[in-house]
Amino acid sequence: MCKTEKTLNKRLIKMLFGCLAAVTSGMMYAVYLSTYHERKFWFSSRQELEREITFQSGSGVYYYYYKHMLKAPSFERGIFELTRDNDTVSARTMNAVEQLSLYPELVTSFLYRFTGSQDVIEPVYFYIGVVFGLQAVYVTALFVSSWMMSGSWVAGMLAVAWHMINRIDTTKVDYAVPLRDNWALPYFSCQVAALTGFLRNEINSTTEMLCYLLMSASTVTFILMWEHSHYVLFVQAIALFLLDCFDLVQTRKVAYIQKVYLCSVALGYFMQFHKASLLSSPLSSLMVGSVLARHLQHNLKKGSFVARVMKIMLHFYLVFTISFMFRFVAKVRFHLKIFLIFFLRIDFTTNLLLCQEAFQIPGQDLFFRLTQASVLPFYLLVLLACFISTIQMIYRQLSDKPLKTNFKLEDGWIGRRSDVAYHVFHTILFGSLAMLFEGLKYLWIPYVCMFTAFGVCSPELWMTVFKWMRLKSVQPVVLALILSTAVPTIIGFSLWREYFPRVITELAEMQEVYDPDTVELINWIKRQVPVAAVFAGSPQLMSLVKLCSGLTVANLPLYNDIDLLKRNENIYQIYAMRSAEDVYKILTSYKVDYVVIEEAICMKDLLDVANGHVVFDERETHSFSRYGRFCHEIKSNYSPYVNYFTRVFWNYSYHVYKVNSIISFQY
Repeated sequence: MCKTEKTLNKRLIKMLFGCLAAVTSGMMYAVYLSTYHERKFWFSSRQELEREITFQSGSGVYYYYYKHMLKAPSFERGIFELTRDNDTVSARTMNAVEQLSLYPELVTSFLYRFTGSQDVIEPVYFYIGVVFGLQAVYVTALFVSSWMMSGSWVAGMLAVAWHMINRIDTTKVDYAVPLRDNWALPYFSCQVAALTGFLRNEINSTTEMLCYLLMSASTVTFILMWEHSHYVLFVQAIALFLLDCFDLVQTRKVAYIQKVYLCSVALGYFMQFHKASLLSSPLSSLMVGSVLARHLQHNLKKGSFVARVMKIMLHFYLVFTISFMFRFVAKVRFHLKIFLIFFLRIDFTTNLLLCQEAFQIPGQDLFFRLTQASVLPFYLLVLLACFISTIQMIYRQLSDKPLKTNFKLEDGWIGRRSDVAYHVFHTILFGSLAMLFEGLKYLWIPYVCMFTAFGVCSPELWMTVFKWMRLKSVQPVVLALILSTAVPTIIGFSLWREYFPRVITELAEMQEVYDPDTVELINWIKRQVPVAAVFAGSPQLMSLVKLCSGLTVANLPLYNDIDLLKRNENIYQIYAMRSAEDVYKILTSYKVDYVVIEEAICMKDLLDVANGHVVFDERETHSFSRYGRFCHEIKSNYSPYVNYFTRVFWNYSYHVYKVNSIISFQY
């Protein structure tokens, strides 16, 4: 057997073991999530209602539409009803597929109907099974990304291990299965893996084409699955824009990627019923600005160091100026309402959103958990080494210094690689956003795990560090190869020893996550309330009411629509210093028959300040309302309110009042 055949056989065996390890890791992670979900909620032993209540964080409404599609006479009829939905939100007809990004439910219900699964598995198990399967795809893509960058499938296994250990910070799937990001982020992970392969310096044309096709398909799917996907792709596009400006990637590859973005946005626009917000998105604006600026500015990558720096600064100015102008024109053209959270005129809504955990600055416990799992210290070291090497590469490129065409391991220059430079910018940009908003940690930390695993398993990175240290007493190449194997082995052993017993204990324990008050409320609604009734209350609770009872509700936890945000603010007035007459007028304007007051709601200060009923100064709080707090007075059965509201149900958590059909208020 010749030397070439032996080398080829070794590569095939390595590829086979790597693929087997990647698929096995993904399947084990899906089984882990499924088992944990079963132990946490006692899912198999619950009734259908109790299972549906486990869909928390306002995600239940998505599962309602999945059930609706299964109950429809035909798949086509179900789609027709969803695009003209007037039974979900009172006094409003909406295209639910566009409004709630319901393509996951459409695809899942189609598969359930036409694969003959009705006789094999319950609808809820099929639904959550698809989500858990996508999480397997998620970690498999992380595995592949780390494997491609490091050249060792051990890096992929380490990335998956860190991802699973830090489950509380990497995914929300264990408590809010139907959320859009649980469906969409696996496709983004596939897109990043394909992009990583596409950007590699040493890649043949066939592999490049396969990566390009996978990147195109996953980008389109990602846009269809999640309404906020174009913001994520915008941050990614910024990273690629920096790569292009600093000449760290081939210009033709950047042009191909820009075509993927533009075509994906165009397809998303048509498949989401001409959703104009996609055409005016930051991603579209940046792509238009980049393409036009490239045609206006020639010889960007030629000249002396100072000249190229000045050209890059001018290029930045042109791109962002054109992008801003395009977005402004697009908004005017499509008559879009500008929805920027920090510029909303709805003060209460803005404050309410900013008070949510997702918009808070991350606490110290996040960094403690990452440090305890050993991922944060190694991440900082790997990022520092790659960042410094990338800066060196940028300086050489701008100085127009000649570079070698064929690099070897002993050259020790990790920053020359386009895929590594991309991930440096990727993790810095997403990390900066995660430092501002804790909810974005679910975008950042999975790639922290992947990037860190690549670094500790990469002989090239170790060699880069040794070249800086100028080791002479020890052969740097040999030491790099040893450490790239020994360090991940030690880390893996320590993680196994520390966390494997915890995982086993976690899966063995039967937790008691149960909400009897909500179960009692929903059962009462299903037994006592007419099918034509309309309910109002907190958006998260209304999501469960809609899912479990099918009744029409006045508001939902949707934050991409100005009208629904205003509805939520108006209905929250039941907790404010408002008179019964004011609250009655608000509720009847939305045709509400029943209103639910929750004991756990604690946003009264936000309401009072927004309404101008309370003004805070340095010394004391002054109240200028002549009314008491509505939710307190009505629960005390204060007699003047009986004509407007009658209490019909209550328990420790909820009080339900019927909105009486009267016109005048009797003192």
